[in-house]
Amino acid sequence: MRGKTVLVTGGTAGIGKETARGLARLGATVILVGRNPDRARNAADELSQEADGEVTVLPADLADLAGLRRLAEQVAGRYGRLDVLVNNAGGVNAERRLTRDGVEATFAVNVLAPYALTCLLLPLLRTADGGRVVNLTGGLPDGAIDPDNLQGEKTFLGWTFTQYNHTKTALMAMSHRFASLLGEEVTVNVAYPGHASTPGNRAIPMRAFPYLYRPVAPLVRLLGPLLLSDLTRAARSSIHLASSPEVEGITGAYFDARTRRASWPAGALDARGQEAVWSLCERLSGLSPA
Repeated sequence: MRGKTVLVTGGTAGIGKETARGLARLGATVILVGRNPDRARNAADELSQEADGEVTVLPADLADLAGLRRLAEQVAGRYGRLDVLVNNAGGVNAERRLTRDGVEATFAVNVLAPYALTCLLLPLLRTADGGRVVNLTGGLPDGAIDPDNLQGEKTFLGWTFTQYNHTKTALMAMSHRFASLLGEEVTVNVAYPGHASTPGNRAIPMRAFPYLYRPVAPLVRLLGPLLLSDLTRAARSSIHLASSPEVEGITGAYFDARTRRASWPAGALDARGQEAVWSLCERLSGLSPA
C-alpha cells in the first residue's frame, strides 16, 4: 500500500480505527474522518506511532451534506488522487430524528453519506490506477427493503430487525447498483465485519432495543466483549478489500467476516428495492455518478 492514499470514515474508533491501523501498517497514507476533531487527532497520534505511512485527520459530520461537500473539497485540495474510499461510519438512533437536511439520521449516515461521498470523490478515485470503494454493512442485513419506509416513515425502532438493519440492506442495494454502473473503472464491494464489541454497540441506549429484548439487554452488554469478535478480526474484511491484490478488478462482490466471498442477501438484489434506494439517494443529495 505504499504510495497509496486511503480515506476511512468513522476512523477514530472501533472497526474503522482498526481498519485504518491495518492499512497504515501496510504503508498507506491514511485520512481519518471523524466528527469529533479531538478524538480524531488522538486517534491519528496513536496510529502514527506504529504506522509505516502517514496518518492525517479531516473532521467532518457525515450526516450533513454540506459537510460532505467540504470534506471532498479538502481531499481534492490536498491530494491529487484517492486510491481507496472506505465507507465505514455507521449510526444507530433510538428515536426517529431528522438531520438539518431533513433526512432521517440513520439513513443519512448509513446510506446517503456513502452514496454522496462516493459521488463527490469519484473524480479522484478515477484518477487512481484501480480505485476502490469499500462499504461496510452490519447488523442483520438480510431482510427485504420497504421502498415506503426507507426513512422510517411508517415504523421505526433503532436497533435490530428495524431501521438499522433496513439501512444496512439499503446500503448493500446501493453498493450493488454503484458497482453495476461503474464497472471495473472503480470497484465497489461490501464487507461484513461480523458482530463485534464496538464503542457504538456499547453506547446503544436501552430504548433502542426491541421491547422483548430489553430485559436481557444488560446481560448482552456485559457478555458482549466475551461473545463478540474483537476489533482486529472485525476489520479483516475491510482491510482485505482495500488492499489485497487478490481482489484487484473484482467489483460488485460481498465478503463475509472471514474475507470469503459470499452470496448477496435477496433483499439487496431486489430490483424494486434497489431503484427506490438509488432514486432517494440521488434526489436527497442532488448527486449522481455521472
